[in-house]
Amino acid sequence: MAHHWLSKSVLLPLYLSLAACSAPQDVVASTGDEAVSDSVSAPASSSASLPSAMPDDADPALWVIKDEDTTIYLFGTIHILKPGMSWFDEAVKDSFYASDELVIEMVKPDPSVMAKLVGELAIDKTGISLRDKLSAEDRTDFEAAMTRLSVPVAAFDPLDPWFASVSLSLIPLMRNGYDADQGVEDELLSHAKARAIKVSGLETPEQQLGFFDNLAEDVQIRFLNFTVDTIDDVTTGMEQMVAEWANANVDALGELMNAGLEDKIIYDTLLVNRNITWAKWVEQRMEQPGTVFLAVGAGHLAGESSLQALLAQKGVAVERIEY
Repeated sequence: MAHHWLSKSVLLPLYLSLAACSAPQDVVASTGDEAVSDSVSAPASSSASLPSAMPDDADPALWVIKDEDTTIYLFGTIHILKPGMSWFDEAVKDSFYASDELVIEMVKPDPSVMAKLVGELAIDKTGISLRDKLSAEDRTDFEAAMTRLSVPVAAFDPLDPWFASVSLSLIPLMRNGYDADQGVEDELLSHAKARAIKVSGLETPEQQLGFFDNLAEDVQIRFLNFTVDTIDDVTTGMEQMVAEWANANVDALGELMNAGLEDKIIYDTLLVNRNITWAKWVEQRMEQPGTVFLAVGAGHLAGESSLQALLAQKGVAVERIEY
């Protein structure tokens, strides 16, 4: 755990479910037959739309759910950003300061607690090294990717495939200026601390790590292989993803974020099932008075399986705040 990218990635256990999925569609289409046979269709890219340029002033999408005595602001986050981006202003800031509670996906535990949990869940217990679990062709591709990143090919041998995927994805981003301590949640938590308001998480660290760790090993390996295949596109994809987020282009952002979740098991585990659980949470929370700022990964707020879509099916109205 001495490597910098490993110590950072334990605090972003579900980062990969968004960032590594921002690869171009033609890359997704080239995944192996095994993965395709167990897949769902990713949203088709619109040929009429061009990638957004990074704005000087970011205005990410914001929604509100309200009744006579309860208001929930719904905000999509990016878990890792470059320092210096300005987005906490205008309607986002006003909505946050109108709230008396911040709810995020997961409240980070003490680093020593997380490190212990990662040791229990992310380190292989079988005695078989990561590379020995890969086919000859996949191992060659994996080692080539590690070499291009100037990382020793054996560095991830003790890890489960899912955690190797997370770690591998973060390396090029962090080398290109992204900082795991500069995500949207970090700034929101800083403001929440300054205001001394209640902060809670929808999920525990054990749950978030468990989403990956409980995947069958062959699914984890498919995920790792996809990461290897798209590793050279991660930074470019992330830049486009952040630009779409900053411009509040929800549909385009959803296409980018969910493009790589073509494996149905992963799509359901990391996106759909969690949105179903969160929709139930919103329903129950609306029965209690108060104002809540709910911030979850932006990929959960786009597409036909979005949190808003599931809430609409339950008769809960979600209104976009234009600003």
